[in-house]
Amino acid sequence: MSVFGIEALCFYRLEEAEHARRERVSAARFDHMADLECLLTLPVGMAVPLQLLDRSERRAVRGLPAGAADCDRKDVIRRAVRPLQVDLAVVRASTWRQGLERAGRFAPFCRRAMLLDRRPAHLDEILVEADFYGIGVFLASGSDVELLLEPEDYMPLRHTAAAWWFVENLYQRVRSASAG
Repeated sequence: MSVFGIEALCFYRLEEAEHARRERVSAARFDHMADLECLLTLPVGMAVPLQLLDRSERRAVRGLPAGAADCDRKDVIRRAVRPLQVDLAVVRASTWRQGLERAGRFAPFCRRAMLLDRRPAHLDEILVEADFYGIGVFLASGSDVELLLEPEDYMPLRHTAAAWWFVENLYQRVRSASAG
């Protein structure tokens, strides 16, 4: 997939229950940042009395896409959660600096790695720098791929609308590919 103008191979796990729920209720796309920010303010599966929300929050809740939440005259219940878990993004790079820059753009969203087309000079120094940034390094040689450095585990510092948008964007591409 192309994200931020960068081609990446993304490894992910579909959240089957959320995917099935969205299919069952014919959920709309959740790809507007304001909607995702609104959803992040609500607990999942718990009724929140509308009277506890201010006017702009009530307007935002009522404007959520179909399938995001159940809202009646008294309460709102968030239903939507992230539809998949992104485990790793791998970017192909002709140089290690290009790989660090491209892979680094995925830092807020998932584990990341670069795939180099050739073994660079001063490999040990490059691996130290890649390790500092938590970026894994793979080396393509013929039809084989060698792991030179394991990517660092991804631990989000907080849940953001931008990270959810990234997941929703990938989810729409997965759905389109499986439907077509």
